[in-house]
Amino acid sequence: MESILNISDLGKTYQSAGKILTVLDHISFAVETGSTNAIVGPSGSGKTTLLGLCAGLDRPTTGAVELNGIDLSILSEDKRAHVRNLYVGFIFQNFQLLPTLTALENIMVPLELRGETNIRTRAVDLLDKVGLADRGHHYPAQLSGGEQQRVSLARAFSNRPKILFADEPTGNLDAETAEKVIKLIFDLNKEAGTTLVLVTHDLDLAGKTQRILRIKGGKLVSDNKTNV
Repeated sequence: MESILNISDLGKTYQSAGKILTVLDHISFAVETGSTNAIVGPSGSGKTTLLGLCAGLDRPTTGAVELNGIDLSILSEDKRAHVRNLYVGFIFQNFQLLPTLTALENIMVPLELRGETNIRTRAVDLLDKVGLADRGHHYPAQLSGGEQQRVSLARAFSNRPKILFADEPTGNLDAETAEKVIKLIFDLNKEAGTTLVLVTHDLDLAGKTQRILRIKGGKLVSDNKTNV
């Protein structure tokens, strides 16, 4: 199988109160195209930092991130943003919807950035797929947490990403709502043939993926295939 994501000797350090703080330390792994993967580990282990580097939201201190054959670590911020818009979907724990735009408009933003046509039709179709066909004119503040996360999921899939990154996608949801959102993530992912990489505290959710990478103290301590 070919890999859509290659992480080589990745490190991330920060200056903090005159000391160097190592958040990620010599991490290497590859992600197969079309696979589902979970990154787990205790709070403060570097999971979210790792996900952000994989998605090109930040640059590593050392090592390289290659996404769809492109070395992100040598690109400017503008060029990384361009690569993200072409290939990446992202779901955040706190939804990150634009408060002044309606649900439908939020989904249309990535498509507008790409200069696509018929974007309203695609956005309406995605709203329907996440069960919110009648909520398109509502603003984020008028939606429940679960509805906001479903809008963010529709937005993440709007540009037909090759890889979807999800950072604690159910972290702010109650158990029943979380279950619905998880089912949607996996259903949409399978239908679109997207590669999935998610960060989670929820071991039940991690167990639904084909592979679990465990991070501890900024290091990759285990990498196991599941029976999914």
